[in-house]
Amino acid sequence: MPDWKTIDDAVRVAPGAKVKIADLDTLRPELFEDKKEAEKLVAEHAVAINTLQDRLFAERKRALLVILQGIDTSGKDGTVRGVFNDTGPLGVNVTPFGRPTEEELAHDYLWRVHAAAPKKGFIRIFNRSHYEDVLVGRVRKLAPADAIDARYDQINAFEKHLVENDVTILKFMLHISKDEQKKRLQERLDAPEKNWKWNAGDLEDRKLWGEFQTAYEIMLRRTSTAHAPWRVIPADKKWRRNAVIASIVRGTLEELDPQYPTFDWKPTDFTIE
Repeated sequence: MPDWKTIDDAVRVAPGAKVKIADLDTLRPELFEDKKEAEKLVAEHAVAINTLQDRLFAERKRALLVILQGIDTSGKDGTVRGVFNDTGPLGVNVTPFGRPTEEELAHDYLWRVHAAAPKKGFIRIFNRSHYEDVLVGRVRKLAPADAIDARYDQINAFEKHLVENDVTILKFMLHISKDEQKKRLQERLDAPEKNWKWNAGDLEDRKLWGEFQTAYEIMLRRTSTAHAPWRVIPADKKWRRNAVIASIVRGTLEELDPQYPTFDWKPTDFTIE
């Protein structure tokens, strides 16, 4: 089984790379071949991530931002459950970004995102993110073309600002095939317990599959930076998706190596009556 650095290198997008999404495999069986072994590994990673998060929270000097971006049904919710479900809720927050409210629209598009950035000691997970503003924004023409074009550099500068202020950023694009999306959408119709996930608007986005793929390619090329690179995660197999992301999250936290604080007193200095 490959180590996390090998996995990370395999899915990371080099700054400025011209990615052709259609050429990227949505399975990548070479990363994890055996489902049971991968699921066992994810469980082990989840325990380790919980311990590392506890140290990060106690240290209160740095933060981790995990960005999950992908088309409908790509598995953003499933990733949160699969990778972070064992992590204590005290220091982990999930922010889902839907359509902006009137209050949010009254500000610049990054206003609501910056407000959700993780505090020191926390892991914050973005379920969708500011990248909607160059994905849906571009495809649906929700802003003038020159305004959309300017956003890539603005996003890069925003993320650099976060990194320079002790926030490590992990950006994961969950990559599924059109056939897999069809299967997952059909499951939402067929399974009563999944009916609540059904959104007829997803069919309209599906008609724009090619336009969204192009928007993602531009996003990857223009916003995969040295300080916040993208990782394209093969997501047709949920267990493999979770194994890849859990490996990278754990490896990143281990590199950060957060430490419990030390004090100028000893436990033996105190007596509890």
